[in-house]
Amino acid sequence: MENPAFLAAPQAIFPALRARGAVAVGDRAVLLTRNADIATLLTNPEVFSSGVGVTETGAKRPLIPLQIDPPKHREYRKILDPLFSPQRMKEMEGPISELARGLIDTIAAQDEVDFVQRFSTQFPSQVFLTLLGLPLDELPTFLTMKDGFIRPESITGQPRGHEDSIALLTKTSDSIYEYFDAVIADRRAHPGEDIVSRFLETEVEGARLSHEDIVDICFLFFVAGLDTVSASLDCMMLHLATHPERRRALVNDPGLIPNAVEELLRWESPVMMVARVATQDTEIAGCPVSKGMVVTGLLGAANTDEQEIAEPDVVRFDRATNRHIAFGRGPHRCLGSHLARLELRIALREWHARIPEYRVPDGFEPAFTTTIRSLVTLPLQPGQAG
Repeated sequence: MENPAFLAAPQAIFPALRARGAVAVGDRAVLLTRNADIATLLTNPEVFSSGVGVTETGAKRPLIPLQIDPPKHREYRKILDPLFSPQRMKEMEGPISELARGLIDTIAAQDEVDFVQRFSTQFPSQVFLTLLGLPLDELPTFLTMKDGFIRPESITGQPRGHEDSIALLTKTSDSIYEYFDAVIADRRAHPGEDIVSRFLETEVEGARLSHEDIVDICFLFFVAGLDTVSASLDCMMLHLATHPERRRALVNDPGLIPNAVEELLRWESPVMMVARVATQDTEIAGCPVSKGMVVTGLLGAANTDEQEIAEPDVVRFDRATNRHIAFGRGPHRCLGSHLARLELRIALREWHARIPEYRVPDGFEPAFTTTIRSLVTLPLQPGQAG
């Protein structure tokens, strides 16, 4: 999955992968590419576990609720789902819109900007700081921790498994735990309207979140929420910059933006894959699976499966039904999906209201990261029509 051609245009390769069905990768892993097979993987947690050990995250404890299986997972979701409901997230629209406008105003008058550095990296982190009730001048600390944890190899210049990258990952992980320990202690002493204060006060059927629970939830949102929204923005803006007719459609009719967000999530599928570990000897899509094997589903392949989606190779902002699984499926469907959708809608709305015309420079060749399909850089030229 590290092939640059695949990362640049995975949609062209998915049909051939789907034709192969389930693919055994040696004797330790299985790769799934069909929508129905991936649905089976994601909706049977008793057979295919999300528990810690699926990936080496670098965290000391499971990330809640991502790496917790039912029935304990249901207890956490019962508490957390109301805090991240569409209505709760809607309350954030004003502050999030202001953050987007502030960043875009610094970009609009420039001849060329790196969208990754100037917007997609900063915007989700600013939103998260606002959710936590923290000042925006904490942003450099956040970005340092995020990069050190998510991509230590880009800082050390060594592969992720190298001792230097492992040392940085461990150090960064410790700093994230310490950071949120301090935030929670402050909120106990000085509660407010922020999400951590809500974590502390929420009780469902007599159940409350412990201190460690809240730290682990914040850790998950920090490492998962920030990078996935950034990656989604990267993919969406590159697509619109290189498809000017679709960019103009959003400019002419901003009412299309919610549908456009869903369609571009389906088409680009920035989170490329999800992994589970088999809890027993079984089979999936006719492929034998031994206990302990990792089974991975390619979300983008599922989202372009002609057996499930009409005209999957056509990007349509007027698609009436869009049952993509960019946020996963089953009990572990992304807890923060409503927040992510809100951020993406606001970003596209505010950007196109302020910068209706933009393009990538001639000769630009995008370079993508793996697993989370984000861009290394995205130069945009505001004010120039593509």
